[in-house]
Amino acid sequence: MSLSCERYQRYLEPGFTPFDPLELANQTEQIVCRGDSRRYTKFYCTGVYGGIATGYTCGCCLRCIFCWVNWSRDFPEKYGVFRSPAAAFEELSRVAHKARVLQLRISGAEPTLGKSHLLALLEKVENSAFRLFILETNGILIGADPDYAKQIACFKKVHTRVSLKAGTRQAFTTKTGGKPESFELPFQGIVNLLEAGASFHVAAMSADPRIMTKQERERLLSRLASIHSALVDNLEEEVVDPYHTTLERLQHAGVKLQWTQY
Repeated sequence: MSLSCERYQRYLEPGFTPFDPLELANQTEQIVCRGDSRRYTKFYCTGVYGGIATGYTCGCCLRCIFCWVNWSRDFPEKYGVFRSPAAAFEELSRVAHKARVLQLRISGAEPTLGKSHLLALLEKVENSAFRLFILETNGILIGADPDYAKQIACFKKVHTRVSLKAGTRQAFTTKTGGKPESFELPFQGIVNLLEAGASFHVAAMSADPRIMTKQERERLLSRLASIHSALVDNLEEEVVDPYHTTLERLQHAGVKLQWTQY
């Protein structure tokens, strides 16, 4: 990894310069990907989705101020061990069998980074006895690459969860650090998945008025409805949880939330 630490975007601080998420994705892939291998920090089972085996990866192309993920998001060069798709699948299988669950995912980062790794891993899931792979994504790379959505849609065991961060361009930049025009990419990702016939639903950080105002939420719902009414009907709305990394990122960004009043 030859990138200069000074040029790599870490957590957001007041006065930050908005960045291009696609450029940050490319920089991050240079750190966390090696051929079709990708950095993982651990494999474990968690109770979400009714029980799911999870591979915890490094790196993301957004810098959300309310993100819960550990510091492997901001300093990916310091964390993890490279795993091939076969090795990652073996570890996921081990954890799943021990916990007696039939669902898999990778989390802790943006799983669509390292396209060859993800697609090879999904191929192994597709040909296994596991029931489902939940692909959690911010939608940036799927929005930039319609073929990515088509490839994901080919896997019948994959269900994608697209997580939206904001309802307006300005709010997107404030909350994620991405340039305002990048706000369109996750919505294009939704369109690409819809047109590809993929199994997916949309989530949004929209149930927490400390993070998203009523007006912004209405803009978000209107935008989703303009794509397809079912997106609003099936919207998974989230609130911010006070993980220690979330609290630290909010502090770095100069944002104070009243936890006791919500």
